[in-house]
Amino acid sequence: MIQRSESAQCARTLVGQLLAQGVTDFVLAPGSRSAPFALCLEASARAGLLRLHVRVDERAAGFLALGLAKGSGRSVAVVTTSGTAVGNLTPAVMEAHHSAVPLLVISADRPSWVVGFGANQTTEQGGLFTGFLTYTARVQAGAPAQAWAAQAARAVLLAEGATGGRRGPAQLNVELPEPLVEGVVDWTALPGAPVRTGPPDQPVPVHLPGTPRTLVLCGDADYETGRAAVSLAEAAGLPLVAEPSSNARLAVASLATGRLLLAGELGAQVERVVVFGRPTLSRPVNALLARAGVEVVVVTQRADFVDPGWRAGLVAKAVSAEPGPAQWLQAWRRADIERSAKVAAALSEDDRLTGPGLAAAVVAAVLPDQVLCLGNSNAIRDADLAPPRPEPPLVFANRGLSGIDGTVATAIGIALATGAPTTLLCGDLSFVHDASALAIGPTEPRPALRIVIADDDGGSIFATLEYGKDEFAAAFERVFATPIGLDLVALAAGYGVSARRLVSAAEVAAALAEPVADLEVLVVPVDRTGRAALAQQLNQP
Repeated sequence: MIQRSESAQCARTLVGQLLAQGVTDFVLAPGSRSAPFALCLEASARAGLLRLHVRVDERAAGFLALGLAKGSGRSVAVVTTSGTAVGNLTPAVMEAHHSAVPLLVISADRPSWVVGFGANQTTEQGGLFTGFLTYTARVQAGAPAQAWAAQAARAVLLAEGATGGRRGPAQLNVELPEPLVEGVVDWTALPGAPVRTGPPDQPVPVHLPGTPRTLVLCGDADYETGRAAVSLAEAAGLPLVAEPSSNARLAVASLATGRLLLAGELGAQVERVVVFGRPTLSRPVNALLARAGVEVVVVTQRADFVDPGWRAGLVAKAVSAEPGPAQWLQAWRRADIERSAKVAAALSEDDRLTGPGLAAAVVAAVLPDQVLCLGNSNAIRDADLAPPRPEPPLVFANRGLSGIDGTVATAIGIALATGAPTTLLCGDLSFVHDASALAIGPTEPRPALRIVIADDDGGSIFATLEYGKDEFAAAFERVFATPIGLDLVALAAGYGVSARRLVSAAEVAAALAEPVADLEVLVVPVDRTGRAALAQQLNQP
């Protein structure tokens, strides 16, 4: 027999155990079945035990939790009611899986004995995220309290890879029978005892013998991985191609135009490539990793590894290498200087604002102790042409699946998690897709976040691909460019967010020089008609 207080006690126990495991941030999307969690989280937040974030849109809530987890490096829980509310978390769960982020889904549910009989807001929630979870469990309010705590602890440990497995999302599907809230006086979380694991093994570097023409390649990566790539490149005197979100794009080590150079003569001479992070940004990189005769070495701390070209011959946690020939690195640096001059000349030919020009201004403006977030599609590719900096800021991007959904919510989460002034560069479609993330209630913590929108009224990246050719011109605008014609300043203002439109390089420079103190939106119109021609010009040797 289910006791009248067991649903509430279950919620309080689960939250208490999550707190004991080090979870400090919880994102809540309101609902009825999740009422015990809502009351527990609110009371616990008032008591100073946790930080609560409330959002009305579950998709935005999921990406906010994703951003909080990315920014903090720790597990963050998102709590929903039953039904379609859980399904709206799917994009964030997928991104968390592919980018190895410890996102915890706490989905409230009806008891299992009413599932399949047409009960309101009832579906098979436990299998919604099949293939994307590191751990999933059904938590029943009628089970012993020890089981509730054990399942919560296991979810955190496995999501964070504490036992040596792969980091990623976990789900606790909590079956809560009625009555949901009766009989409980103190709603604060019940204290739990933490479950710990031993320290991870220290990796012994694998030495790479010989001196084949070697390139270090760093894709999307956290700070530690990016700096490991820099250390290897510097110690062995090797060229480093670092993507904008690699946290390895330092002026002392990284090439500014590595992506462009890979498509040329030097790229064709590469005999070995050492891969860090998740390189996904360009076709020249993909071609290199798939090319026959190239030795591919993957360095990863994760339980899995990237190998998009099916060419990996060695996978290791750390490597060292023989110093490369001095003339090899010198050739790359000379070519990079020459190519950088050509890029700068191409971007300064006229006074029109372009995507790459705006990206360069944004990248240069973010201070070393601040945070830069990059949207997908053109935004991050444009940033890939910006000159590397001696002291770059911490950089984030959702490159697990490289989608444009959740861009704003993720940046908000990162800004709140790091507590640092944060700048997001994204396109107009990314912004509109996630504009509802700006709906932050008056009682919720607000980020110090500047959103810079490269507004070309559509998806201009498609103009640089096969579909941008003249033969597809009749269909291009409607099914690829998809212009929306919205006033983005008015859209942001409708959410109560300060917004303005900047139409010149001088206005952009002045606005970026201002301190980032609150949530604001800068809309910058950029030219789309010349996008394909500019890309062609930049890609020419």
